Amino acid sequence: MRFMLSVAAILSGALVVPDALAAPAASDPVARGKYIVSTSGCHDCHTPWVLGPKGPEPDMTRALSGHPSDVKMPAAPRPAEPWLVTIAATNTAFAGPWGVSFTANLTPDKETGLGKWTPKNFRDTIRTGRHMGRGREVLPPMPVMVYNNFDDADLEAIFAYLRSIPAVKNKVPEPLEPRAALAAK
Repeated sequence: MRFMLSVAAILSGALVVPDALAAPAASDPVARGKYIVSTSGCHDCHTPWVLGPKGPEPDMTRALSGHPSDVKMPAAPRPAEPWLVTIAATNTAFAGPWGVSFTANLTPDKETGLGKWTPKNFRDTIRTGRHMGRGREVLPPMPVMVYNNFDDADLEAIFAYLRSIPAVKNKVPEPLEPRAALAAK
């Protein structure tokens, strides 16, 4: 019965969607970027998770700072079907057939984050799936193929928002090659 009342309220327009859920106008790129980052799962991986009173949650004091440099990871377990991916408790390190990937620091720190990047570097990274548009591959679980659906204005808004957040000095480790590739060398 409650479900039917909720559906009826939605259909009749009786429920109002809070402004926080409404997409901001494109004329405010920072607000638009914050909205896109908040609704596209960026914090899910790029903000380290901690155990809070209600269970695992993003540590917003380190928002979008990537894999914490003070968390040293042991060797990743060997992937074995049907389980092919292992995820760190921080939700910032991922091991799979590609090796080990660590989420990047997206804050505007000039030494360890995106502080020296340009909007073109950011756009090219998403468009090519390569670091700064020309370097190493962006590894799983980064959904580059999904984020390629953003238009240039969306990517520039995301970048504008990332430039507006507090810089966090946090040097993320380089990705690790798969064990099979290391054993063959």
